[in-house]
Amino acid sequence: MTMHSLIPDPELVLALEPEELAGVVLEYLNSLDSRSSGQLNRYNFSLPHTVEGYPTVFQEQISQALMEAWVWLEREGLIAPRPGQSEGWIFVTRRGQQIKNSKGLASYRRSNQLPKHLLHPVIAQKIWSMFIRGEYDTAVFQAFKEIEVAVRTAGGFSPSDIGEKLMRKAFDVNDGPLTDKNIHEAERLALQHLFAGAIGSYKNPQSHRNVSIVDPTEAVEMIILASHLLKIVDSRSIK
Repeated sequence: MTMHSLIPDPELVLALEPEELAGVVLEYLNSLDSRSSGQLNRYNFSLPHTVEGYPTVFQEQISQALMEAWVWLEREGLIAPRPGQSEGWIFVTRRGQQIKNSKGLASYRRSNQLPKHLLHPVIAQKIWSMFIRGEYDTAVFQAFKEIEVAVRTAGGFSPSDIGEKLMRKAFDVNDGPLTDKNIHEAERLALQHLFAGAIGSYKNPQSHRNVSIVDPTEAVEMIILASHLLKIVDSRSIK
């Protein structure tokens, strides 16, 4: 396997961002056997044989782009200095060995966008694998569905109570089982609107039609909101 065999179009190589090209570099490094282990060295990797097969006019630029990708892999801990070896020698880390190709690296990058440690445990468990696979619309729907389930359970409602109406009943400013009478009425009303609006905006539309979410950042923002709302439900359930 060579870099050229993995991505033969020189213009495509140069069009990729370092973190995108890093997936190709990692796939190449993971493919090396003991006879090719000399490539597990930053200096050796930068030599002309790495870019053989590409037109000469592109080779210097491609070498620079590949080195940018190499540095990105170092920063992410996917390759690391080999202990006891002179400077420049590296090994593919355990995490790096788990990422076999560009597709695997794309999943890894998506996982870094969603701060799992900040999520409600129920939401993290339910949606993490969906998000990693790029199923953003399904992950968002599931996150807000967990809010609906939790509100129904905490408030003692029936299965027929759903959607915005459920949220408005649960957080009714006067007699909602999940409303907090210790806070000002205007704040109680605002929270009722927040829950109803969130379910109406992010859960209900996907219950009735296909809603495409292609931007992972947008999905992260929605999921974090869902997590925050679910934590509020938990706090009201205790009371």
